[in-house]
Amino acid sequence: MSDDKPQKTDRYRDTVFLPKTSFAMKAGLPQREPELLKRWEAMDLYSTLRRQSAGRPKYVLHDGPPYANGHLHIGHALNKILKDIVTRSRQMQGFDSNYVPGWDCHGLPIEWKIEEQYRDKGKNKDEVPINDFRKECRAFAAHWIDVQREEFKRLGVTGDWNNPYLTMNFRAEALIAKELLKFAGSGQLYRGSKPVMWSVVEKTALAEAEVEYQDYQSDTIFVKFPVRFAVRDGAELSGLLDASVVIWTTTPWTIPGNRAISFSSKIAYGLYRVTAAPEGNWAKAGDKYILADRLAEEVMKAAKVESFERLGNVDPAWIGCSHPLAHLGYSFAVPLLDGDHVTDDAGTGFVHTAPGHGADDYAIWMQQAQHKGVDTTIPFTVDADGFYTREAPGFTGKRVITGTGEKGDANDAVIRALSEAGALISRGRLKHQYPHSWRSRKPIIFRNTPQWFISMSSHGLRDTALKAIDGTKFFPAGGQNRLRAMIEQRPDWVISRQRAWGVPIAVFVNRATGEILNDAEVNQRIVDAFSAEGADAWFAEGAAQRFLGPDRSILEWEQVRDILDVWFDSGSTHAFVLEQRPDLKWPADIYLEGSDQHRGWFHSSLLEACGTRGRAPYDAVLTHGFVVAEDGRKMSKSLGNIVTPQEVIRQSGADILRLWVASADYAEDLRLGPEILKTNIEAYRKLRNTMRYIMGALDDFQDREFVQAKDMPELDRYILHRLHELGGQVRQAYEVFDYKRLFALLTNFMTVDLSAFYFDIRKDSLYCDAWSSLRRRSCRTVMDQLFHCLVTWWAPVLAFTMDEVWLSRFPGEGSCVHLMQFAHCPDEWAAPELAARWDKIREVRSVVTGALEIERQVKKTIGSALEAAPEVYVSSQNLLAPLDGVDLAEISITSAAKLIAGEGPADGFRLDTVKGVAVVVKPAEGRRCARSWKISPDVGSDPQFPDITPRDAQAVREWQVRFEKTV
Repeated sequence: MSDDKPQKTDRYRDTVFLPKTSFAMKAGLPQREPELLKRWEAMDLYSTLRRQSAGRPKYVLHDGPPYANGHLHIGHALNKILKDIVTRSRQMQGFDSNYVPGWDCHGLPIEWKIEEQYRDKGKNKDEVPINDFRKECRAFAAHWIDVQREEFKRLGVTGDWNNPYLTMNFRAEALIAKELLKFAGSGQLYRGSKPVMWSVVEKTALAEAEVEYQDYQSDTIFVKFPVRFAVRDGAELSGLLDASVVIWTTTPWTIPGNRAISFSSKIAYGLYRVTAAPEGNWAKAGDKYILADRLAEEVMKAAKVESFERLGNVDPAWIGCSHPLAHLGYSFAVPLLDGDHVTDDAGTGFVHTAPGHGADDYAIWMQQAQHKGVDTTIPFTVDADGFYTREAPGFTGKRVITGTGEKGDANDAVIRALSEAGALISRGRLKHQYPHSWRSRKPIIFRNTPQWFISMSSHGLRDTALKAIDGTKFFPAGGQNRLRAMIEQRPDWVISRQRAWGVPIAVFVNRATGEILNDAEVNQRIVDAFSAEGADAWFAEGAAQRFLGPDRSILEWEQVRDILDVWFDSGSTHAFVLEQRPDLKWPADIYLEGSDQHRGWFHSSLLEACGTRGRAPYDAVLTHGFVVAEDGRKMSKSLGNIVTPQEVIRQSGADILRLWVASADYAEDLRLGPEILKTNIEAYRKLRNTMRYIMGALDDFQDREFVQAKDMPELDRYILHRLHELGGQVRQAYEVFDYKRLFALLTNFMTVDLSAFYFDIRKDSLYCDAWSSLRRRSCRTVMDQLFHCLVTWWAPVLAFTMDEVWLSRFPGEGSCVHLMQFAHCPDEWAAPELAARWDKIREVRSVVTGALEIERQVKKTIGSALEAAPEVYVSSQNLLAPLDGVDLAEISITSAAKLIAGEGPADGFRLDTVKGVAVVVKPAEGRRCARSWKISPDVGSDPQFPDITPRDAQAVREWQVRFEKTV
């Protein structure tokens, strides 16, 4: 290597085309994003998109309404960002992708907040006129809608924020009522008595979607039900009349509601006798128990039995029992019923069956009890406040759960009575998962109450819904089986709530017959009134007679005062949004929500639409997981691991959240925390710098520089091929909502193909070639194509940054990347054979760059690659042939390079991953160019510019002519 170094000079600085751009290296997203939001608002981006999209095919993502009762959490951010990526990407694919946001405004969460305010002020809700109370609920919802609207907009979500849909709008309330009246008119609505999930704290029935499971410590008891009769074919079964069937339960308070015992014909049962037991033990020597064989030993152990024997087989089908509390008035027979829900995994192999306190209990009671010759009436043993009624003799006034959600005295009272009756053989405690209301966080109970139901079977709703599921696309595909299983197993839909805030079940019932009034004129009066005055009209003074009209009397017709389940409200949004807005369509192309909505909004929307229209209101369903801490644990205040969207935006910007959403696998639970945010910030920094480099390279790019693909050097054509290939993959990823793959495709291309390869190689041409040179113009043409592709492909994800990028290059009053379509990559760019060749060239290049890195970092024989002139030995014909005509020095970014066919010396640098290539790094010969810093023997061959290469000399001469300057 020559020691002849050029003198330090700025002589040629201005002649080098260094990148120049106004796009800042430092993002400053927390400050820049609000400015862009103001710009979008000033230019009315949403309306501009609608005008621009007129006549295009519609693509409709129907917004599942969030609840209007507090600041947004990170789950809201995930959900809305995903929706925005969907709608923006479809818009940029040529659709009219109109996003109309909405809010769920009725129901218990808001009502509960107002009640809390009342309690704090010492006010009694029951003493306030119902419409005054509803007015406060409406104002509360309106406040939080305004708050959430601004928080959603700050995430960069574009939609019709000035005209969202609200379930509490008068017209919406009218159409919700109208949808209910359709069910009433078709006979699918009925009032019945069934066990429902009941919140004593909130004094209302709950839907499954309103329940969560938490750890809870229950009392457990093993209870003897004395055999009352044991007869088969008219003959008494010997040895059983002094035995007892033993059950195990975690809800002792349900024993007064017991009316049967369930067993399974698939389980083997035996008669067991206690042969030894401690003195004073509940289980005594001589006692005979009927138990599942598989569980007998565990039961005896729990009962502290010292020894026992099996006396023989028992078929429970021929047995009837007495209630263990018969002495308190429970003198009826207790039949044994064969049920599929009974297992021998735990307990005794028998299930205590209280049809008023469980879905399985109710189902088997209704299916089989009538064939046992018993009274099938289901008792109302527990009232709305959790107290035992008179139908629980011996316990009236005892309480299962208090008004604050604590355990009452019912369990202890029942256990004490059973003990006094000699009916217990063991008791204990069990910590297990028990249903709680997700609002009050308090345990619930199952209790039999009169409620309003939509039948799943009487008019084929279940079958229609299952058929609709088969015709729906699911992302991920597993969602289909999940929703199908829920519909297959679900009981009739409980749609009534005993609350005040919401749309009423606006029907009248004949006081004598229970018949639901089906009168078109009455129904129309209800809908018209709700449209003009809101659902408050139902509760106004004189409302009942007003709606019935002059031909009917309130003495004959009862006005129902129950409130509709809010899931019916949200399940009806397709009717009062998709069908009512001309800028949308029915059915929607897609519904997108969290995976919990398989039992929530997806579910209720499916049933509502199938019950009234015979099909699902959506063509596709996309579900995402929940956000958890980066260690996989649930986010909670106590653990201090909550990440709020407001905090992330304040510190890093909304685009960091948007990038996280796109990079994560939303099909699973998504992790988020400080380290994950750092990773996304670093990914964003690299991405931003890549875009900045492209814009810098395009400084003052002019149309006359444009080079046709066919005229480009191979390297540039190779990059266009990769861009064409990537374009198809990007569109496919957007098509199937695979944003994680989209993120990987784009970031890998920008990092590996561009920054580490193409930009690295073409940097010298961009900076030092003559302005008019084909190689430089070709590179700039490719850079222009890269710009348009990358900025539009990233725009749905990085909504703020890509518009900032766009405006840095194309400023103007109406300029906005979100008004553009995805950049098109023409088929003429495809060059698979050339690409295959360059893939081989890149393999060889990787060995050269590896060798140079060793020399620079480890051996420190060179300071930069330009000081080297590697000898590249290639013995593999598969790799040697593609190198024909390739300037190895150019692609290796060295001052010179020599290709030699052969194995190369033993001490040559090799890579295990590239067989047949060896590299020996030699010093470059010649002097260093004062302009390009390459080392070349040609430096000084141009007498006018003795310190630079002829290539650089020519570039300087052209620069002087072009800019009328001298150096």
